Amino acid sequence: MSEERSVELTLQQVDGYEFRIRFDGTALPELTTDEAAPLGHDAGPNPAQLVLAAVANCLSASLLFALRKFRNAPGRLSAKAHAHIARNEHGRWRIGRMEIDIALPDAAASLRDLDRVLVQFEDFCIVTQSVRAGIPVAVRVRDGGGELLHSTTAGA
Repeated sequence: MSEERSVELTLQQVDGYEFRIRFDGTALPELTTDEAAPLGHDAGPNPAQLVLAAVANCLSASLLFALRKFRNAPGRLSAKAHAHIARNEHGRWRIGRMEIDIALPDAAASLRDLDRVLVQFEDFCIVTQSVRAGIPVAVRVRDGGGELLHSTTAGA
């Protein structure tokens, strides 16, 4: 049985490279993003920082879920994340790799079934597994009158 959910947001340019993101269908506050200087003005996190934050957050939440699944009540987790950004063979900036270090506040000996937790928690992480597998993205560009100017299919 196939099950599917969707997540939607609206992004609107404020000025320069600054954008405001509204998370549609939620009561969440809007988020401001921006590019770092010299392109932008550092008014908010940039897209690479958001991807890194999403991976680190998802992994931490997945670890917490797995710990609780085995009846553990861990203290507060923390994580340190690092993205290595480098130019590819075409000279374009890309996230080459990410390193996520999650810190458990508890001693390993105090946690039930930790070996089982550690074997499976990464598989629970929607974001990390999606990024690792590659994400097909369809792109469409329309003009002010709604005319389709550009379209690429997912995976292109």
